[in-house]
Amino acid sequence: MKVAELMTTDVVTVGRNDELSVADDIMKMKRVRHLPVLEDGRLVGLLSQRDLFLAALSSAMGFGQKASREFLKSVPVKEVMTDELVTVEPSQEVKAAARLMIDRKIGCLPVVDGGKLVGLLTETDFVKLVLAE
Repeated sequence: MKVAELMTTDVVTVGRNDELSVADDIMKMKRVRHLPVLEDGRLVGLLSQRDLFLAALSSAMGFGQKASREFLKSVPVKEVMTDELVTVEPSQEVKAAARLMIDRKIGCLPVVDGGKLVGLLTETDFVKLVLAE
């Protein structure tokens, strides 16, 4: 099976200069844990729910939820996103992608074709595959 057959193609993205609060809202509304970060249509990073949590936690130690929200409004995505990306191509074997995720201890892989983001392969995609059997 190829990555293209399993990946999610309806991918929500954010820009590197968007506020973390926008990314937080998108993650909550869309019920996703990873957001690819684009600049001029090019993949430049990945923001995870964990990145958001750690950013909010580090700023809001001892403060309430309101203070944490204000902090998220003041920080751009580029300050906490991962920019050392591990990606796969849609033509790669799913098994190789799964091995990459396990070896690197990552929960998702952006799928790029010719430098353009075409999908996302997540742990949830693998769970859906198992359930479909």
